[in-house]
Amino acid sequence: MSVSVYLDHNATSPPRPAVLDAMVEALRMGGNPSSVHRAGRNARGRIETARRSVATLVGALPAEVVFTSGGTEANNLALTGSGQPRVLVSAVEHDSVLKAVAAAEIVPVDHDGIVDLSALERMLREASEPALVSVMLANNETGVLQPIAEVVRLARTAGALVHCDAVQGTGKVTVDFHGLGVDYLSLSAHKFGGPTGVGALVVRDGAPLRADRRGGGQERYRRAGTENVAGIAGFGVAAEAAAAGLDVAALRDRLEVELRRIAPDAVVHGAAATRLGNTTCISMPGVKAETQVMALDLAGICISAGAACSSGKVGASTVLAAMGVPADEAATAIRVSLGWNTTADDIERLIAAWRDLYVRVAHSDIAHAQAA
Repeated sequence: MSVSVYLDHNATSPPRPAVLDAMVEALRMGGNPSSVHRAGRNARGRIETARRSVATLVGALPAEVVFTSGGTEANNLALTGSGQPRVLVSAVEHDSVLKAVAAAEIVPVDHDGIVDLSALERMLREASEPALVSVMLANNETGVLQPIAEVVRLARTAGALVHCDAVQGTGKVTVDFHGLGVDYLSLSAHKFGGPTGVGALVVRDGAPLRADRRGGGQERYRRAGTENVAGIAGFGVAAEAAAAGLDVAALRDRLEVELRRIAPDAVVHGAAATRLGNTTCISMPGVKAETQVMALDLAGICISAGAACSSGKVGASTVLAAMGVPADEAATAIRVSLGWNTTADDIERLIAAWRDLYVRVAHSDIAHAQAA
């Protein structure tokens, strides 16, 4: 069966038609943006137009935008390039933050997945070495939003820098780089309808940044290597489209109400916290996440179990574990994430397929109990 319902936008959101058009045009025109002839200048113009669009989307200055190959590179560049001897990261960060610095100190979160501000304050007081604090804007598995303003306040009191992984939040909630007061902000185009393989690190003017590779002077000597002109052009168009926001919270709410009506014991993780309007992380009682993913896939519906970072991997969620969710419950959690092309019919299709699976499993359990 061909895929007819795609509800895995937190993994990647399909490129918008205008994005594809911009990329094809950039590829057709060619040109190295570092060249001074007409073709090079045209390529440079596409990059700078996109840079302005990306900066506008997140309330930054164009000169603060450093294009990268995606969110993972942006996160690594910030954590290793800040030059701070201490790095503190929340327990629910993406692997590209958790694994960027081997000696990173882990800041715990509460049962809703919100960073423990008291613990962060205590950890910042424990040593006098300069520090970098990294806390994401929105969690990729639960959609829970973090209190970045409070994180920044505590960090500034301690003289620390702040990095925010805004990969999942950008295009779904308003992001104001200068308003947040952070020093570094990571973005990825394919999370809001842009192409894969391109992202950005927004760096506050004056914040330290040590390049992680040697080469030419691209991106003002902050990221060497010929720019991905087509990808960046697509990124810019996606940023312009994403500026309108993502109005799908009503669809998400209907989904959660109906799924919990079908299975009253179902748990929506992070439901008590402020979340992105597009994300549902829900446990179906007694049904493994991989079983749900496969059954829904056969029904033509794409969802995921946790983060999508390793092909074919369905492993234990470090996010749910950090939130204190019991292992058996976490093993039944799936993630449904809506995007720019999600329709009401998509939600109804998922509700029906989820109901069919749950009823089938419940009847199977009754039959097994009677046989025993």
